[in-house]
Amino acid sequence: MIAPILQTDRMILSPLSLDVWEAYAAAWADPRMTTFIGGQPRTRTESWGKFLQGIGLWSLFGYGYWSFTSRETGAFLGSGGLASFERGIPELEGFPEAGWAFIPDAWGQGLATEAIAAVLDWADESLGHPEIRCIIDAGNVASQRVADKLGFEPMGEVDFPPGKTQLFRRM
Repeated sequence: MIAPILQTDRMILSPLSLDVWEAYAAAWADPRMTTFIGGQPRTRTESWGKFLQGIGLWSLFGYGYWSFTSRETGAFLGSGGLASFERGIPELEGFPEAGWAFIPDAWGQGLATEAIAAVLDWADESLGHPEIRCIIDAGNVASQRVADKLGFEPMGEVDFPPGKTQLFRRM
């Protein structure tokens, strides 16, 4: 399965493709992007593996990651969607895991809430899964606010590198 194309007021959510690869790799090499996601900028090789992972999830689970681009300019803004990453966190096993990341220039504009709301609407219609979960670094207050706006509720805390991570669920 290939990701469906979704649209919001300001973005197009489309399958990850080579059209966005260079922008994706550049974004993940920026230390600001990884402050709360792994803590270290990614090499091109690490980014390539994550890029392919986001695409490959679709054929295995019927969900995966999208690229988020501006409807106005076509610029890459970020990526995210639903995953099953085998993180070794028992509380995530068997549940789609929501995730999102935006380039620093796109922060503070409500884009994460807008994009993931579209993903969750699609999931509610297409997957019929009763619960979606996510993890957010304990220091990432902005993403915690996004999760709250989208109806995620705190479940507790887990140890996950680089430190304490908050666990959330959306019924």
